[in-house]
Amino acid sequence: MASGKPIVMKPVVILGVFVADTAYRAQRQPRMGETILGNSFKLGPGGKGSNQAVAAGKLGADVTFLTRLGVDAFADMAKRTWKDAGVKSAAIDTPDSYTGAAYIFVEEGSGNNAIIVSPGAAMLITPEDIEANVELIRGAGVFVTQLEQPIEAAMRALEIARRAGVTTILNPAPAAKLPDRIYTLCDYLTPNETETEELTGLKVSSPDEARAAAGKLLEKGVGTVIVTLGDKGALLHTKDRSEHVPAISAGPVVETTGAGDAFSGGLAAALSRGVEPLEAVRFACAIAGISVTRPGTAPSMPTLQEVEALLAKS
Repeated sequence: MASGKPIVMKPVVILGVFVADTAYRAQRQPRMGETILGNSFKLGPGGKGSNQAVAAGKLGADVTFLTRLGVDAFADMAKRTWKDAGVKSAAIDTPDSYTGAAYIFVEEGSGNNAIIVSPGAAMLITPEDIEANVELIRGAGVFVTQLEQPIEAAMRALEIARRAGVTTILNPAPAAKLPDRIYTLCDYLTPNETETEELTGLKVSSPDEARAAAGKLLEKGVGTVIVTLGDKGALLHTKDRSEHVPAISAGPVVETTGAGDAFSGGLAAALSRGVEPLEAVRFACAIAGISVTRPGTAPSMPTLQEVEALLAKS
């Protein structure tokens, strides 16, 4: 993203969930009623919204994260993580609940994962919480949210951002049916293959299949659809253009857990700098490419210098 022009960086606001990731690595998942020995265990920061905020923060974006936390050791972990990544906290302390946690199984041979998330206090985020932070959202250049917190809060935040002229990004994860009205609030919708299938009913395993499904999402009122395709890269699709961006490899895959969040945070950071959409998608692919070569989620997020170095070689 380097250029001779001075960079005007607009603020990024991300609404979402923090959870403490409890990551287990083993050769395979246990069957119901079975106990197996794992190869390793790691405790670290996670949650889609928090991961995306960390990714954007490590890239130098002016990012604020809006969520709810319990008052406990996992909340302390969250605040340390954000501080280390340069992320501003707009967290609401919630002593009557707990900070979220996630079970992550990582298959040793492939790096593929399966996840259970218990969002805890973040499930108590309400439209009223969004109203209390209306000026924060209106002051953003880019607003991002996902589906781990209540959909009513996400929709209210998207409405406020859209009316204020803020660029809106919805990462529709985890996969879920969405109310029709939410599509019209999205400048960008960023589903992966599974989420795209959930939203459209169409199978997605190739760029051409992604293109057909993205067309259906445009019909629902989305401005731009970006379908992430794992090791096949990503598809940028609008009414005027459809471009497949190949994946950018940074080395052998270690873990895919945070790749989608790395992509989303990178996309937000690039758009906040005024990067045009196709270049922003390529930038986000490079970030995801680096993240999968490292274990963990937030710790895997690269710096701007690392991403620019990879792009220079690609």
